[in-house]
Amino acid sequence: MRRIAAALCLSLCAVAAIAHELGTIRVTARFRKGGAYEIDAIVDREHLPPGFGRSGRIDPRFGRIGNLTPDLESRLGGLIAASINGTRIAFDGKAVAPRVEIVLPEGGVAVADAAELTLRFSGEVPGGSKTFTWENAVRLGTYMLSIRTEGDEQAERQWIEGAARSESFRLKAGIVPRTLPQVVRTYLRLGFTHILPKGTDHILFVFGIFLLSVRLKPILMQVTAFTVAHTITLALTIYGIVSLSPRIVEPLIALSIVYVAVENILTPELRPWRVALVFAFGLLHGMGFAGVLSQLGLPRSDFLPALLSFNAGVELGQLTVITAAFLLVGLPFRKRPWYRRRIVIPCSLAIATIGLYWSVQRVAGW
Repeated sequence: MRRIAAALCLSLCAVAAIAHELGTIRVTARFRKGGAYEIDAIVDREHLPPGFGRSGRIDPRFGRIGNLTPDLESRLGGLIAASINGTRIAFDGKAVAPRVEIVLPEGGVAVADAAELTLRFSGEVPGGSKTFTWENAVRLGTYMLSIRTEGDEQAERQWIEGAARSESFRLKAGIVPRTLPQVVRTYLRLGFTHILPKGTDHILFVFGIFLLSVRLKPILMQVTAFTVAHTITLALTIYGIVSLSPRIVEPLIALSIVYVAVENILTPELRPWRVALVFAFGLLHGMGFAGVLSQLGLPRSDFLPALLSFNAGVELGQLTVITAAFLLVGLPFRKRPWYRRRIVIPCSLAIATIGLYWSVQRVAGW
């Protein structure tokens, strides 16, 4: 009798375990790098309790349900409403309003005839979030929540009892978008470091601009023209409106350095066309900045602030170069009679030589 009782208990446990695994609903949450999330709620229509989803209206907070045609709404509207109305997706305890769509079944099976209905909730993780929780107020027994993070092979799983809220899942740092202040600081720093210390070609170009005039106003006029120009092409290139191959842009940037340096040698003072030429060269340099920024990537949720912050960082880097040149070279030596002969011409020759070397190297490198 004991053996029979033990065998019966084991059989009942096995049946319970199978029922526990199948459930009436299964939920899988996927978090991707960059902050996007997708949550699939799979409803097993064959094992729903009698009368479930026969009527009901979809909660307006979910907006328009993707793929929900008038015909499907008349046939599945009540089931969808019953399945999603009690859903609460929260980050750090604050509920979000996800997009919802019906996932089409494989094999060409019609949605209305499929044994399972898959509803997908999707959206962007709020910047700076640390935890995620899932909750569905519909009482459909015990079901499993699987949580997958891009880059991690191992999924985390939780059993949820009926309408209970899931345990807080701690989000991995790689998939959480930065907050706006973090985005501004990050891209401001990236823009600055692209000039100092990484942007040797841009440093030489700005220094070449500085050398031709001993007065600060003409220098600032050129820097302003350069700034406006590279801001325009940086934005246009990042937004995909303008496109020019790096094979063309990079050698031309090097040649712009050569031109500015040679003009410093041949022209003793600033000419009116100089500002226009600097503006034209700024258009080229902006495309170079855009190439770097494309490699770094821009956050989708804070695209414009990141772009503006990077550009502001570039400006701070350029102004730092001008300030350092003025303090170290201009202020102590600009009024000396030998300033042009001993500083402007030798420095410009060195800049022109380096720029010419870069031009040849970049053309040969492609």
